[in-house]
Parts: sequence; structure tokens; C-alpha cells
Amino acid sequence: MMIVMTALYARGGKAIRLWKDVPALHGAYSTMYVHRAEGTNTGAAVIICPGGSYHHLGLYNEGYKSAVWFAQKGVTAFMLRYRTAENGHHYPAMMQDVQRAIQLVRESASEYGIDVNKVGVIGYSAGGHLVTMAGALWQTHDELVALGIDHEVSLRPDFVIPVYPVVSMNDELAHRWSRKSLLGKNQTAERKNEFSMELQIPADMPPSYIVVCKDDPIVDYRNSFALYDAMKAAGIQSQLAVYDWGKHGFGMLNNAFMKEFHWNETMWNDFLKDIVKK
Repeated sequence: MMIVMTALYARGGKAIRLWKDVPALHGAYSTMYVHRAEGTNTGAAVIICPGGSYHHLGLYNEGYKSAVWFAQKGVTAFMLRYRTAENGHHYPAMMQDVQRAIQLVRESASEYGIDVNKVGVIGYSAGGHLVTMAGALWQTHDELVALGIDHEVSLRPDFVIPVYPVVSMNDELAHRWSRKSLLGKNQTAERKNEFSMELQIPADMPPSYIVVCKDDPIVDYRNSFALYDAMKAAGIQSQLAVYDWGKHGFGMLNNAFMKEFHWNETMWNDFLKDIVKK
């Protein structure tokens, strides 16, 4: 059933298996679905990480719908089906997948007309945590080198867009299902701090745009405020878009929140358009 649904959500996007040439992970189901830039190609690319508490993935509203929208903006979109706890996977599987995706996108840049300096990531909910990790921990947690994979391209994304993100692993703010799915049974205080992104923002964190609604009933909206405060303290180019209502999980569906606020168009005009036009 999962295979059928994934094919439906990919909607014809070329499938790229991340680990088919890596014997240690040859059987991993991790896959990217490519949606080529339409119209004028900006040269930019985005890797899309749907949410789902690190347990499952919201492939349609956060994955497929986002890929279609970015492609229409002239951005080549790669919807990432990364490994989750639903299939028995915990950290570092998710980080391995997003870093491998960044590697493969940059290595295949000429095939898709991509500028290697315009490769970014967007993630929703737990996917927001994942893309923030990709931006913050790319040097200290190089999981590809740990797997014995030599790579010449940088694993640092050029922009990061966390949408209603999970951020903290500490008790006051943590989304506990996401924490359990990410860390498994290894939930020591040290481990919680290590993966609390508000505590891990480096000086070379990519430019970031955070989106959150104050009425979010799933992930405490203060996660986003903590992340934004950490980025400002580190001197990172960052923006925080706060909406009074919209709840959680809206992705890029044409729902009441989207019809009222068009958050993606605001993000494009206030943040991403300048990056992709450089």
C-alpha cells in the first residue's frame, strides 16, 4: 500500500534511489522524486522534507504539493522520502538521507540546470527539524563520511525553510512523539541537548525563513521563536513569519489558511526570490 501511495504522490516525478550504489544501505527505501523546473529555470533547487513526527511522512500536502509549486516557480524540486521510525529507523538514518540527497543533487547539477550554490531545503514539522539539522550540523555530523562515502561537494544547504518546525528536544518545548521517533531509547539529557536546534546554531548557518501559527495544537509555536532567537543571536540572516491562526499541517494545500495568507508567496517574495536571483 505504501508503494502505491508513494507512486501516487510522486505523480510522475523521476525516482532516484539514494543508496542503490552503497552496499551498506542498498536495501534502504530512501528515494527522491524529481519535479523539473517549469518555464524559466532559476537554477535553484530545493529538497523537500515532509513532516510526520519522524514516524511517517505527509507526502501529499507537504511533499507533492510543495514540489509542484516550486517547479512552477522555476525551482527544480526533489521530494524526499526519508527513513522514519514507522519502519524501525532512528537517528542517524534521517540525517544520512538528507545529506545524501544534498550530495546527489549537487553532483547531478548539470543534468537539471542547477547552480550548485542555490541548493536549499524546506521541511515541515519534524521535517523542519531535519532541514535545520542539515543547516546547523553539516560539519559536526557528516554522516556520509561516517558511512565511508567520500564526497567533494559541500553538504551545507544554501537556504533553510522550516515550516511549523519541531525544534527542541528538551521537555519544556519538545514534541515527544518526534523526539521518541528520532532518538529512540537514547534520550539522555546530553542527547536531548545535542539535537535541540535552538542550542546548536553555528556561525555559518544558512539564511533561514521560519513559518509558524500561534494556534498550532501539535508543535508548541514557541519552538519557532526559540529557533529564531538563536539565529539572531548567532547573527544569521533569518526571518520569522508568524500567523495568528492556521494550526498545523497545512503544507501547500489550497485550504482556508492558504487562501487567506498565501504564506508560500510571502516567503518567495520576502526571502527566496532574492536568493535564487543572485
